[in-house]
Amino acid sequence: MTTDDDNRPTRRRVTLTGISSRAWEHPADRGALTALRELRGFDDVVKAFFGMWNERGFRLQFLAGAIRVDHRQYPRVYQRFTEAASALDVAEPPELYVTQEPVINGQAIGMDKPFIVITSAAVEKLDDDELRALLGHEIGHVRSGHAVYKTIMMILTRWAANLSWLPVGAIALRAIIAAMFEWWRKAELSADRAGLLAGQDPAASTRLLMKLAGGGDLSQIDTAAFLEQAAEYESGGDLRDSIHKLGMTAWSSHPVPVARAAELRKWIDSGAYGRILGGDYPHRDSDGDASVTEDVKAAADSYRQTFTTSQDPLVGLLRKLGDGASDLAGSAVRGARDWASTAGRRRGEDPPPPPN
Repeated sequence: MTTDDDNRPTRRRVTLTGISSRAWEHPADRGALTALRELRGFDDVVKAFFGMWNERGFRLQFLAGAIRVDHRQYPRVYQRFTEAASALDVAEPPELYVTQEPVINGQAIGMDKPFIVITSAAVEKLDDDELRALLGHEIGHVRSGHAVYKTIMMILTRWAANLSWLPVGAIALRAIIAAMFEWWRKAELSADRAGLLAGQDPAASTRLLMKLAGGGDLSQIDTAAFLEQAAEYESGGDLRDSIHKLGMTAWSSHPVPVARAAELRKWIDSGAYGRILGGDYPHRDSDGDASVTEDVKAAADSYRQTFTTSQDPLVGLLRKLGDGASDLAGSAVRGARDWASTAGRRRGEDPPPPPN
């Protein structure tokens, strides 16, 4: 444990009793998940595909080559893990492993019995509060069922590679994979919120993202400057930068760290985080009442708001083109209506009604 951990006062965390994963899921993520869960027979298809991936074999790989965390092995990590699970009211946390790797990372794997893996770099470079946020992030993935659907993306990616010699098939698969990558990036934003709710320390969640971006030493890194980077990334530059950003993210499963920090800050500023800590959140016992229509509508509204408020130069150009197209279409409709009215008067007919 670091000196900072020793000096930092103990933070009291609220247990979010019975909290549903819908409380932290990004609208675009939740809309996709709800639609998938409503497909009859979809889980059977996933299980059939999952046999290709061999969940048991993957678990055995970590059982053989990593450290399974409990009160005897990595007790500090185990304590932070139980704290994160307790805050999210997860009575039976999944198995947790630490694997040897020099980069801070974590992942949730599996379908029937998901488990979590974090890297040795995360154990070494994260303080207790940051580690709790990372573990809460991965618990959030498990609770939302993200590991199941990420597996589909892995299978499709493999198929795309195998079918690359078929232009039509490869193009269709790449389009599906690109859409799933877009969903997965939103799933990462959901898990960031779960990590914040698990640790209930916004500063620690921001520090975690800073360390993901620049390593473990924050002694020469400033939080305000990091958030300024996020603002510059979102709005700075010209159309060339926008094209570069598309290339950076289109085939990436994770948003860039500065964008994740900005999105988490927006979620906090929206008041949603405070309302959840105050007890205003959906509960698991009401998950069956979730409306596909409402969730899909919320996803569409989220994308619409992002498009409307984005400061990205390319999005701004598209908005202008869209406004111009709307004006052109409106002029065409008005012109057609005026022409129809004139022609109708010549024939003694009633003018057509105005459009809705």
